[in-house]
Amino acid sequence: MNNRIERIAVTHHRLALDPAFPASWDSRPRQWFPATIVRVEDSEGRIGIGSGDAMYGFDDYRHLFVGTDPLDLARHSAVIDNVSFHAGRLWPLDAALWDLAGKILGQPCWQMAGGRASGVRAYASSGIHRPLDGMARWAEHAVARGFPALKIRFGRPSLADDLAALAAVREAAGERIEIMVDCNQGWRMPWDTQAPWRFDDALALIRRMERYRVYWVEEPLHRGDYAGYARLRKEAGVRIAGGELTRDAHEFQALLEHDSLDVYQPDVVCTLGLEGTRRLTQQIEARGRVFTPHTWGNGIGLAANLHVAAGASNAPFVEFPYDPPEWTCARRDFPLVAPIDIDENGWIELGHAPGLGIELNEATLAATLAENNRYD
Repeated sequence: MNNRIERIAVTHHRLALDPAFPASWDSRPRQWFPATIVRVEDSEGRIGIGSGDAMYGFDDYRHLFVGTDPLDLARHSAVIDNVSFHAGRLWPLDAALWDLAGKILGQPCWQMAGGRASGVRAYASSGIHRPLDGMARWAEHAVARGFPALKIRFGRPSLADDLAALAAVREAAGERIEIMVDCNQGWRMPWDTQAPWRFDDALALIRRMERYRVYWVEEPLHRGDYAGYARLRKEAGVRIAGGELTRDAHEFQALLEHDSLDVYQPDVVCTLGLEGTRRLTQQIEARGRVFTPHTWGNGIGLAANLHVAAGASNAPFVEFPYDPPEWTCARRDFPLVAPIDIDENGWIELGHAPGLGIELNEATLAATLAENNRYD
């Protein structure tokens, strides 16, 4: 009998955070860091792993995958896309299927995705609104660690406070590093009912940023404001990035048709999966635009995004969530035996191990087993 998917297991885990993580996009410091782990086992005993969204609603559709060919990745991607309309975002399953396929084929996922490169540089992505001296120290630390770029987040009590933080980071980093700004207007946390910025507001703010030589401005408008983004690209004089949680392929097509963005940022464990994102990168680069994924999650999702970015694109660098001491590689990657980290020049080498090339820390996962995927 041909090899088939034998079983799919989904477990939830929560790591206690002490100190808490005061995420800039959340109203309360986070006391827990959740992770949902997907394990796909074939009939020969190999297991692929994935992680990302919580996989709520998957149990009703498990039968669509069990008993099928684990190497039929295009079919699985299409079914996950269909199911994600009816249930939650189930793209962690796609990552697990790619990991399993790589183990069956004896190939790393970056090779399966296109084989362009086995590594990619990372940029340090902050998550905390620190005082000005704290932002400056973080920037200095990022430079010393070898990152080629860093990203800060707006959303402080006033735009003056945000611009002061940007000024402090540029002064501390000097010209040794690129700086990006995430405006966080593309989507909202469930409790946040503020209206997103309008075009005039976004343009005025971007012009105030120009003196700090910002590499890109991320999500200054709502993710669905295609025409506003296209106009902003033409008038702002700085790269415009977005699409981190844009959900469907047709939405990315609309962004491309309107020429809305310079930088496209889908996260493969939240939208499209590795298969869909691999195809999308070809369209992005055919139009002379840049793909570099969003990766704010644990090391499994980070690895999946790294493999697509390295293998299928010419991404200049990939997001690397890193804001110590509250957000370290070890804390972010607690489900893994070995946290993912950069070398002295900011590179992450993915190696030649089959699949995603990562290993679960089963002892830690057993100790953090939970009933849900909540942060509080």
